[in-house]
Amino acid sequence: MSTHETRLAAGDAELTIAQDNGCRIAGLRIGGTELLRQGERYGCFPMVPWCGRLNHGRFLNGATTHQLPLNSPPHAIHGTGRDAAWHTARAEKSEAAFTYDLADPWPYQGRVTQAFGLTEDSLTLTMGIETYGDSFPAQAGWHPWFLRNLGGGEGEDVRIDFTPAWQEERGDDHLPTGQRIAPRPGPWDDCFGMPDGVDVTLTWPERLELKVTSRAEWVVVYDEQPEAVCVEPQSGPPNGLNTMPRFVTPIEPLEIETIWAWRRL
Repeated sequence: MSTHETRLAAGDAELTIAQDNGCRIAGLRIGGTELLRQGERYGCFPMVPWCGRLNHGRFLNGATTHQLPLNSPPHAIHGTGRDAAWHTARAEKSEAAFTYDLADPWPYQGRVTQAFGLTEDSLTLTMGIETYGDSFPAQAGWHPWFLRNLGGGEGEDVRIDFTPAWQEERGDDHLPTGQRIAPRPGPWDDCFGMPDGVDVTLTWPERLELKVTSRAEWVVVYDEQPEAVCVEPQSGPPNGLNTMPRFVTPIEPLEIETIWAWRRL
């Protein structure tokens, strides 16, 4: 795999984007400290044109059933964008934008744009999906792998604080059952509803506080692995192409934004 990367900087914040590897954030360093789990499948990748698990890789558009490859059997997971090379639209000192044209195995043509804006104390991520032809259901979001511990095992592990309105009940097949339940204590691999917008605070005691916010109303929290925790703002719940389809049309693209804002403790 090519190692073509784009680096942004602002103050003592450094962002590395691997556009050839799914346009994922390969690294986010603040004052020399890396916040994201390293490795070609980690960092922070875009979930597009769907988020999380899609039931047996199938979805409907009108009367047409589409079958996608089962990359996490028995389901299809996290979209196709994270496996593609993206094209650089622009890259400046602290801002960049990249595009990806939807292609097989996704059955519809369209374009995804992902933009990055870095300041010394925040990162703004935006993503849009456009179609020039057929309308289709789609989702977009981000899957960051934040390191559980920033001190290489020294110091306290991260704390996750948020107040969701509900939790999507998770079935044995890992998909939402359609029932909304009172939020349960972790560990989680679960989707939560935040109708006033995603607002999750990650605190590494005595080191850093980072807030993940978005006008999107859904967040998946995954903290079942020892190395990292995931806080995933997204435009709809897992399997939402089937349960809550949001259509991208020639006059109405799908757009989503998230802001990560940090301060030292």
